[in-house]
Amino acid sequence: MDAVSRLCRVRELGRQPYEPVWRAMQRFTDSRDEQTPDELWVVEHDPVFTLGQAGKPEHVLAPGDIPVVQVDRGGQVTYHGPGQIVAYPLFDLPRMKVGVRDYVCKIEQAMIDTVGEWNIHAERKAGAPGVYVAGAKIGALGIRVRHGRTFHGLAFNIAMDLSPWHRINPCGYEGLQVTTLADLGGPSGMDVVKPVLLEKLAGQFGLHLQHEAGLPELSLAA
Repeated sequence: MDAVSRLCRVRELGRQPYEPVWRAMQRFTDSRDEQTPDELWVVEHDPVFTLGQAGKPEHVLAPGDIPVVQVDRGGQVTYHGPGQIVAYPLFDLPRMKVGVRDYVCKIEQAMIDTVGEWNIHAERKAGAPGVYVAGAKIGALGIRVRHGRTFHGLAFNIAMDLSPWHRINPCGYEGLQVTTLADLGGPSGMDVVKPVLLEKLAGQFGLHLQHEAGLPELSLAA
């Protein structure tokens, strides 16, 4: 890959509400061109349930005080909240010469390799995208590709309250168990895990990461 296709700007956004970040992703994707460097946004969201394009509302069992947002990614319903790393790769796949299926596999592999750093064995599950440890889901994946450019991304459970997951059928599967890295004996510190995950993602896609502060060109405001 050339220098443009290898460069990836990393933006750590801290804790943010979901919808403004989603709208900013859309604007970035719609406004970029062939020379725009790829970006990787890392964020921790306020509690929210998101329902994918084909998501069935009946999988949202009892949302209570947690908002439900219908979004333009694939997949069913999932939960985002504190203690979970959410990463949004904003990549130009044709420029990378990566197909959609390989893109999904590389993201899953980055999460598998990350938990492997703490001697935890994770794996894929046929027909159910994401990453699992002993049948319990630790990493979810929901993507959108528009004109070859990706947005949305992955959610990786580090040390979060799992009770909101009981209010939904996670990813549309009744009774699906969910786990966290901390519950499996890994670290609970987000700042411990984030650099490892970023390193594994960079390795999968052959990226040179350049850290940037905030979103100077795209306001988080709607």
